Amino acid sequence: MTRVAIFVDTQNVYYTVREAYGKHFDYRRFWAKVTANREVVAARCYAIDKGDAKQREFQNILRSIGFDVRLKPFIQRADGSAKGDWDVGITLDAIEYAEKADVVVLVSGDGDFDLLAQKIREVHGKRVEVYGVPQLTAASLINAASEFIPIERDLLLG
Repeated sequence: MTRVAIFVDTQNVYYTVREAYGKHFDYRRFWAKVTANREVVAARCYAIDKGDAKQREFQNILRSIGFDVRLKPFIQRADGSAKGDWDVGITLDAIEYAEKADVVVLVSGDGDFDLLAQKIREVHGKRVEVYGVPQLTAASLINAASEFIPIERDLLLG
């Protein structure tokens, strides 16, 4: 059975799906699609924790599906800007699990991950599937993937 490791950039997916479609990503349908006939060696969603009840409810839904939810505190800077991204954490985890998986799935449109996808393919010889909103996914990431799977109607709620 094919072993899969799944890494979801939750903030990126939330904002790109909302901007492109005005809807939400269907994590249950995604899970069913990406895990079909595959053994899951890791499944992580990376999110920013603002501590509100609605967000905790969403995180619990992700856990009930099968995801390990990784949280980082939301940081509001003195100048009013905010910080909270998981690029380094996702990268470290994906490199670690590339040894244990046959396929690495990355859900993000962030072009910063193009080097990660390329490294996993070239150094580890693994397949990299990237899921992203087509018009909001960096071309460099699409090109670095073994396969780009567009987030479209079949992966949207409502």
